[in-house]
Amino acid sequence: MSEAVSQEETPTIRMPGYELAENKGPMPPAADVPLEDIVPVMPALFAQNQWQEYFARLREEDPVHFNEISSAGRFWSLSRYEDIKAVDTDWENFSSAHGITLGMPIGAELPEGMLNISMFIAQDPPVHDVQRKTVAGVAAPGNLAKMESLIRERTGKVLDSLPEGEAFDWVDKVSIELTTMMLATLFDFPFAERRKLTRWSDVATAVPQPGGIIETADQRRDELLGCLEYFTRLWQERKENPGDDLVSMLAHGEDTKDMQPMEFLGNLILLIVGGNDTTRNTMSGSVYALNKFPEQFEKLVANPGLIPNMVAEVIRWQTPLAYMRRTANHDCEIGGRQIREGDQLLMWYVSGNRDDSVFENPDQLDIERKNARQHLSFGFGVHRCMGNRLAELQLRVLWEEILKRFEKIEVLEEPERTFSAFVKGYTHMPVRVTRKQA
Repeated sequence: MSEAVSQEETPTIRMPGYELAENKGPMPPAADVPLEDIVPVMPALFAQNQWQEYFARLREEDPVHFNEISSAGRFWSLSRYEDIKAVDTDWENFSSAHGITLGMPIGAELPEGMLNISMFIAQDPPVHDVQRKTVAGVAAPGNLAKMESLIRERTGKVLDSLPEGEAFDWVDKVSIELTTMMLATLFDFPFAERRKLTRWSDVATAVPQPGGIIETADQRRDELLGCLEYFTRLWQERKENPGDDLVSMLAHGEDTKDMQPMEFLGNLILLIVGGNDTTRNTMSGSVYALNKFPEQFEKLVANPGLIPNMVAEVIRWQTPLAYMRRTANHDCEIGGRQIREGDQLLMWYVSGNRDDSVFENPDQLDIERKNARQHLSFGFGVHRCMGNRLAELQLRVLWEEILKRFEKIEVLEEPERTFSAFVKGYTHMPVRVTRKQA
């Protein structure tokens, strides 16, 4: 993983009266913050679910918004749909090769404790294309068709194991369990140890903070080196006895078989995070959204044929990765603002998916939305999410199996959210299920 992904840095700028790193107290209302002091990468905006009003203000008043902070230098936040899509589809002018999340200025020295990791999503063509092609077959239509029965069998078993009439954590019991089982299958990872994959995914994207998933950058480094050591053993095994899993594909691919260790680790983390965080958080988000909009759940119960469009709409509404970064290759202009060569551009998918010039009543979940599939959540162009069809398949099967079994799934209190401006997700969501009567 690139340095930017392996350390989502906490900005040194603070909004008035707010200690960012320690997460003390509620975020101030967006209207009370001077426009120039809005720093959208503050994790607390997302942990406290206060991001909506901030991005609504940016879309209206400053859709190409500038910040400069000591840990990352100059960066621009794009909040409108069309600006985001234009940058995302133009890899020649806006590069991924310097990282896909907010990081250090180009040429800055790595801080002590950070790993110099690379991954194919943080590359431009042609390197990106040949490495992506090596593993793309795992999500090919033919392979997905073969996996559907396994996904359905596992989903049914997990749902059947849930207690009725008592509270449990949907995130842990369902979302993490289903996505981690899928990841273990894709990597042919020892099934009994599959929760290691969840841990490495969380460690890779976590903001270091006291009492958090990780407390320091050094802890992240040590745990990710443990991930590398574990997968290096699998690599060596698959070199001798290849299968049809992702590790075998990388170990035998013409363009990946000679990867250096940090490149191998980077691509592993990319595949783990891509296969874990996005699907798991949308699984949780779908339950939360259909509780928040109960009339939409009633529509779904009345017409299960709406499930595929509901899946697309939930992915829009949830937006499991809030943004992606590009870096300007040349001086240019976006929305009347002068962008310098080397400036970072953050494409805020979470904001573009709430742009009312594209999506009518964007804050509402509408499972019959005609243009739900036009969401930004999977990106566009050469970097469009490789596993998007697999994610949709898992979500579709989940809801087909839910509707067979349950009268309702009741969210008992507001979920706890991930302390991150990159991964937009849930860490805990207590629910209670009511099963259908035979």
